[in-house]
Amino acid sequence: NSLARRTRSSRAWHFVLSGVRREADSRAIALATGTRGWGYDSDGQHSDSDSEPEFSSLSPSIPSAIPVTGESYCNCESQSEAPYFSSLHALHRVKDCQCGEEDEYFDWVWDDLNKSTATLLTCDNRKVNFHMEYSCGTAAIRGNKELADGQHFWEIKMTSPVYGTDMMVGIGTSDVNLDKYRHTFCSLLGKDEDSWGLSYTGLLHHKGDKTNFSSRFGQGSIIGLHLDTWHGTLTFFKNRKCIGVAATKLQNKKFYPMVCSTAAKSSMKVIRSCASCTSLQYLCCYRLRQLLPDYVDTLEVLPLPPGLKQVLHNKLGWVLSMNYSTSKPSSSSGSDSDSSCGSDAEACQRKRCRRT
Repeated sequence: NSLARRTRSSRAWHFVLSGVRREADSRAIALATGTRGWGYDSDGQHSDSDSEPEFSSLSPSIPSAIPVTGESYCNCESQSEAPYFSSLHALHRVKDCQCGEEDEYFDWVWDDLNKSTATLLTCDNRKVNFHMEYSCGTAAIRGNKELADGQHFWEIKMTSPVYGTDMMVGIGTSDVNLDKYRHTFCSLLGKDEDSWGLSYTGLLHHKGDKTNFSSRFGQGSIIGLHLDTWHGTLTFFKNRKCIGVAATKLQNKKFYPMVCSTAAKSSMKVIRSCASCTSLQYLCCYRLRQLLPDYVDTLEVLPLPPGLKQVLHNKLGWVLSMNYSTSKPSSSSGSDSDSSCGSDAEACQRKRCRRT
């Protein structure tokens, strides 16, 4: 018995030394004592993403201390590393994958003046690193530019293992207190009426409520967001395929892009941030993309003069490369809202166009 306890204690202590974080400590201790602890988050609350029956369409119950794998945009070796590394030095030796990072101009980056204390910005303020040593709560940050009237599209790449109580991407108003839960593990985005957040577990959060929205995402996943302030919609993409319309009736509101994380040594990177006015040119490009969804870039097949192609690429290239075909979740059951991606946005757009 003493030998068995020593073996399990060594495994628990390995979690601590490998920098998993304090949030995982409760589970490690539970393993060492033989207690069934995988169903609970470290803040003492029942783990909603793991075992609530009403969300059975999510992936099978996975302990939140174990990073999500197999959801990367690419197949780079750095995105398929073992969930835990033999040492902290090995963790830092993993080189960031550059797949999908083609853009050179960015409409906005992360705001060094509006962030939680447990964050550090790198890569010209495009990459945010959370909880550099250990985690004792939830850290968040917002973009340095208000998303004013028009069309806004951005992509966030998960550049670290994705695990823990929550790692989220979304939007929020200036009323969101980014440092409010620095000593509490929670899903910060969507906890109130001023924000919407998509969790890595696939749950969409708003006003404290959560709905099953997509499959999980993990290290290497690229999460895209399209905020259409004219039609008042927020649409999510995963690995450049549409997930669905998450919110409507967002007209006349001022938002900022936001992300949050409870996981130690986690990070996210802005790899695209674009904006354009809602013009006839935009609406035409949007419609062309819907009519030609099977091409990587619609401009490649349009019989246009080279000069015009270059102008459209510079101004609205992001519209002509968006994939509105629905992304099917990895789980077999399908209560996802993926099918709403094209239909809701298109119907809303047709309705508004008839009025103008």
